[in-house]
Amino acid sequence: MVAAPPPSVPPSATLRGQGGLDFDGTTPGSDAYTRAPMPVSGLTGAPAASVTTTYANPPAPSGALPPAGAPILPPSPGVAPVASPSAPQPVAASVTDNGQWLTSPYLRGGPAGDLPPMEQLPGTPVPIDILVEEARTGRFMFGAGINSDAGVTGQITVDERNFDLFGFPRRLSDIWSGQAFRGAGQAFRLEAMPGTEVQRYLVSFTEPYLFSTPISLNVSGFLYDRGFYDWTENRLGGRLGLGYRLTPDLSVNASLRMEDVDISRPRILGVPQLDAVLGSNDLYTARFTLRHDTRDMPFLPTEGHLIELSYEQAFGQFDFPRGDVDYRRYFLVRERPDGSGRHVLAASLGAGFTGPDTPLFENYFAGGFSTLRGFHFRGASPVVSSVTVGGRFRLLGSFEYMLPLTADDMIRAVAFVDYGTVEQDIEIDDSNFRIAPGFGFRISVPALGPAPLAFDFAFPVAKADTDDTQMFSFFFGFNR
Repeated sequence: MVAAPPPSVPPSATLRGQGGLDFDGTTPGSDAYTRAPMPVSGLTGAPAASVTTTYANPPAPSGALPPAGAPILPPSPGVAPVASPSAPQPVAASVTDNGQWLTSPYLRGGPAGDLPPMEQLPGTPVPIDILVEEARTGRFMFGAGINSDAGVTGQITVDERNFDLFGFPRRLSDIWSGQAFRGAGQAFRLEAMPGTEVQRYLVSFTEPYLFSTPISLNVSGFLYDRGFYDWTENRLGGRLGLGYRLTPDLSVNASLRMEDVDISRPRILGVPQLDAVLGSNDLYTARFTLRHDTRDMPFLPTEGHLIELSYEQAFGQFDFPRGDVDYRRYFLVRERPDGSGRHVLAASLGAGFTGPDTPLFENYFAGGFSTLRGFHFRGASPVVSSVTVGGRFRLLGSFEYMLPLTADDMIRAVAFVDYGTVEQDIEIDDSNFRIAPGFGFRISVPALGPAPLAFDFAFPVAKADTDDTQMFSFFFGFNR
């Protein structure tokens, strides 16, 4: 026994369902489909076998609709027909297949003389095919790079975005087949970056939904070694962070940082700021960050803004506060009709201060591609007895205009002006204020990922007497 049919779908709808159901209503004739069996609410007994049903839609002169009660041709040979319901059909040429009512596409409401429009009632079931294919979540990457701030570096990275911390292998084959430690939606990253001037080794784990809540957890450990001109710095430590996304664009984060910082190989002795931190130093800080990000993409954004406010408090061996605010805004000036060839005006401004007990290695520094182009790395910073000691206050900004040079947007040109200062005290000294206009190029190579190659030429027009200038800078994989 077949239950009374549910309300039919609107006659003008295009139906696509299991077995390739496709009624487009564009050609008079016969529309045929094959439907796989499926359980139907309200039916008794097992589902019927798959059936092929042909609906007769005979051509009519002058585009008129077929008459009501158009016949239904018998199903294909060898396939048992589905019993018609005892209840009267609400419209012509409506039939049931396994309890699901379908409507001929030619039953459409229109001008006077045509069939009246059918009413769509809520709750009408429409079968839909959903095809899902699992994407590749793990990556193994290696490469090499060179830039004007960090010299020559290599990189080996293992990145898994569907990690499972407790997905231990049940058998040895699970390791080789990739079934172990996968499937929980966590993130795991292992990175090694040896280099001539910088070495960094990092392991990171992220749980995006801690205890099935919107709170994320991040735990990381790192080893960092950097040979600066005036000393060598080695950091061994870790971070523990909790994050919460208030809206798709607004997030908050709290983190705890623990480091052992070793300062060695001083170029000269007798500088109080440097002598005070030689050897091993313990650093513990708690940081709170509020971030609002509406950029359309992380690399080469063309619209939106990024606002980040943070406060950090150090405790233990060193006790000092630190506050930072950074703002970046991107304006889309013009584009081609297809959305390519975008001209973008970008503006950025950042300021920060730190307390008087701040150690040398936590001071602010400027100079180089990521801060002030036209100067050597850390070359636009306060100097004491020829040692670059940094400062407790920073104010750095930039204006930049980017436009495409090729039709495929592979090569872009930029014109910019970088400006700002870093001071030992919380003040702005006009004699130390730096301004450096310039131009450059961005080259996007798909095989190298979304980060472009950057080549910039800057010409300082205002600088301090102790600054170390550098006209050309280049970088790969960095977003200003």
